[in-house]
Amino acid sequence: MFRPVLRQATRSRSALRPAAVRTFASASGPTFNWQDPLASKNLLTEEEIAIAETAERYCQERMLPRVLQAYRDEHYDPKILEEMGELGLLGATIQGYGCAGVSSVASGLITRAVERVDSGYRSGMSVQSSLVMGGINEFGTAEQKERFLPEMAKGKLLGAFGLTEPNHGSDPGSMEAVARPHPTKKGVYLLSGAKTWITNSPIADVLMVWAKLEETGKIRGFLVERKDCPAGTLATPSIKDKNGLRASITGMIQLDDCPVPVENMFPDIEGLRGPFSCLNNARYGIAFGIMGALEDCIARARTYALERKQFKGNPLARYQLIQKKLADATTDAAYGTLAAIQVGRLKDEGKATPEMISMVKRTNCDAALRNARILQEIFGGNAVSDEYGIGRHVANLFVTQTYEGQSDIHSLILGRAITGIQAFV
Repeated sequence: MFRPVLRQATRSRSALRPAAVRTFASASGPTFNWQDPLASKNLLTEEEIAIAETAERYCQERMLPRVLQAYRDEHYDPKILEEMGELGLLGATIQGYGCAGVSSVASGLITRAVERVDSGYRSGMSVQSSLVMGGINEFGTAEQKERFLPEMAKGKLLGAFGLTEPNHGSDPGSMEAVARPHPTKKGVYLLSGAKTWITNSPIADVLMVWAKLEETGKIRGFLVERKDCPAGTLATPSIKDKNGLRASITGMIQLDDCPVPVENMFPDIEGLRGPFSCLNNARYGIAFGIMGALEDCIARARTYALERKQFKGNPLARYQLIQKKLADATTDAAYGTLAAIQVGRLKDEGKATPEMISMVKRTNCDAALRNARILQEIFGGNAVSDEYGIGRHVANLFVTQTYEGQSDIHSLILGRAITGIQAFV
């Protein structure tokens, strides 16, 4: 899938290089690159570099020009996922089914490129790729994989992931959604319940819904196909007037005795292990992607500080407080990127634990939000204008710190692993 794109990326690599910037170095020694302070690029393969550059080119040329208006209008264009599908960016780590089959690090680099533009765009992609396609690939039957994955890889079949409920966010084990056997039709379940804050739900063709079996109380996963739902059994209203992630589409899933054939239930997974495994894949993408948002905040703040002049015509960048803000943010972005690469390598080797992913998700999301808020101060009153982009990132980053495991929840996951004591009480 990536091969022709990779050749093009290799030929056009110079087009993505930033304009020359002033650097300080010894006469014969290496120069410091503020955009890659710890030379993380040296840890990447040639294929990963080419994939990253392909994703960056698409995101900067095709996505960036439309994000501001999309954010203002709270509008999401589903064609974005089709465009990503054409480049092989969806479900990128999956082998076969029209997917690229690349490394976890390569997939993380894709999310970083997308989130450099907007976290909402990355959320839509992550739900499609990590949560829904990843879940089907891991837990689905051979028939389910063949039926859904090829069209999802093209972005022509859209997915949503239904776990969070109105009364149960960080405690999904208490979910109220239920699946009961159809009273007259053998091999059919009737799903009832509500899910909320579901990315892509208003436009999804396939909704992965987690519900408790009435007869056992065990949590099972179902693939609800919109086209097969009788009128009045499925509703997916949009959630409007959001403060963040306005460039993505968010909604609810409302089920009222919605019939789903047993063939659309994951056969061999029950309990929270299924949804949590999906979430771990998505959390890794968030941890890597979030560095793109922070890096864009740094670049925007740096440009503003160099161009904005105050007090005797000096650029803001000349002042120590401004330089410290930029130094702190650049350091955290560099450390976060290295951590994401390391966890990605371990993931591909089968050595990454859920606690590692919790650590990098928690740390990177906290660092991105903290630094973005501080960098916003460099803009002064101009930060209020959405033309500068920094406020959009700050609003988005609050959401990314919260969803798929709020930072405090990840602290408890780590605390349990460190002490051996369960603190979820």
